[in-house]
Amino acid sequence: MIQLDHVTKLYGSVIGVNDITLSLPPGAYGLLGPNGSGKSTLLNLITGQLHPTLGRVRTLDCRPWNNARLFRRIGLCPEQDLLYTNVTGLDWVSYLLKLHGFGYREADRRAREALELVGLGGAMRQFIGGYSRGMRQRTKLAQVLAHDPELLVLDEPFNGLDPVGRHQMTELLREWIAAGKGVLLASHILHEVEAITHSFLLICGGRLLASGLAEEVHALLADVPSEIRIRCGDAPQLARRLLETDAVQSLRLMDDGRSLVVATRSAATIYRRLPEWIADTDIRIEEFRSTDDSLQALFESLLRIHRGRS
Repeated sequence: MIQLDHVTKLYGSVIGVNDITLSLPPGAYGLLGPNGSGKSTLLNLITGQLHPTLGRVRTLDCRPWNNARLFRRIGLCPEQDLLYTNVTGLDWVSYLLKLHGFGYREADRRAREALELVGLGGAMRQFIGGYSRGMRQRTKLAQVLAHDPELLVLDEPFNGLDPVGRHQMTELLREWIAAGKGVLLASHILHEVEAITHSFLLICGGRLLASGLAEEVHALLADVPSEIRIRCGDAPQLARRLLETDAVQSLRLMDDGRSLVVATRSAATIYRRLPEWIADTDIRIEEFRSTDDSLQALFESLLRIHRGRS
């Protein structure tokens, strides 16, 4: 579906993406990275809006740069709003369908169906200038789906959507994927991507740091230094058990007397031993979480691995 071979994109002396090589078979993938990590540059290379400075890009087995035929096969939802305010949602989506080569009647039919699908059936004849941010985002998603492309490329597609809208769009994309279509979804919010797919590409600083299933990424991070917070019925007893292992660097008993913060170089060891301790004692675990469980912490850990530091 997508293939990059040692691709680098430079903006003068600034590196947008740095020597990325990957090959993605048909399916659904989440492209995760902090703001400014190179996600949009990578998507623009894949969709042919940018030409690589070095390397080769293939999308749906085609060279994407300046390839009008390929555009018909891709549905692109950019992060920015690129909508005219003085036209209706129906006019806008049908106009883009005409650019794809559909006739007037077919474009009108497809535009209506797409706008109904994203929940704008009652507002399709209103001017886009009067739309809320969420409605504009739905319009962008309608234009992506209307020509029934083989591959959706979505850059922060949930921006501006309320919780109901996010749920509706998630279900819509799940149905799209179940029908065998491809999706590449870029986001800086982990749970948005996990709701759609369990296959990840992790990018930071223009570099591809890791790829694979969510379980593989978590397994990779299990042996990275981290902090774990545990709340239980008998914190002192659990603390004694933890200190018997070599995995604990430091341990702090919180003021409530029921919580521990454990610094460890091998979270995997604690994950493996904790069920044994629970089974051998009357300790009841009430809460267990990583205090580093954030997307930024994940990327910082992967960067340390990438640079050869533990």
